[in-house]
Amino acid sequence: MSVAAKPSYTADEALARLVAGNERFVRGEARFPTVQKEILADLAAGQSPYATILGCSDSRVPPELLFDAGFGDLFVIRVAGNIVASSQIGSVEFAAERFGTPLVVVLGHSRCGAVLATIEELMRPSGNSSRNLHSIVSRIQPAVEALLATGLRNDPEALLDQAVRANVQVSCDQLRHGSEIIEGRIQRNQLLVVGAEYSLDTGEVEFLDGVPESATPGS
Repeated sequence: MSVAAKPSYTADEALARLVAGNERFVRGEARFPTVQKEILADLAAGQSPYATILGCSDSRVPPELLFDAGFGDLFVIRVAGNIVASSQIGSVEFAAERFGTPLVVVLGHSRCGAVLATIEELMRPSGNSSRNLHSIVSRIQPAVEALLATGLRNDPEALLDQAVRANVQVSCDQLRHGSEIIEGRIQRNQLLVVGAEYSLDTGEVEFLDGVPESATPGS
């Protein structure tokens, strides 16, 4: 796999750009409602995305829109429940090695249906899900099991809120420690992995996990 030239942005700069884009989106001042043909022509020759987004497949959470990002800005990986499996790890490795992308954001969202389905299956096992659907549930399960052993079990709304965040954290940890390539780039300060949650109600993205002190989201 060829290695890209030095990226145009540091991880902190890429994170600040995402935060600024989300702030424009929330204010209704997005800059990228359309794209000019000239931009598409330039990008046909290559790409250099400044961030990789591992997000949920939910139709209400399109990363390019909620970060007000243009064509070629984001390397987006979407899967129900923003879970981490071999194909997701490989995609992150590809973006980091080929394009030098310095930032990975694991993006969960409020009231995630995949997380809710996992909670329901663990509390009331049906045994009716397909093998493929079960593979998603089984990857979210570690984030939910510990919460079910607490008082949150009796508060469905709070349980789901905490489970969404726990699932983001688990996915971040799996990326950080599930690949020698990713772990090596993190140790060499070439890659930063952070977690975040998108609010379906407000449109705001809150960064939750792994944000360094040098980065100042919201500033």
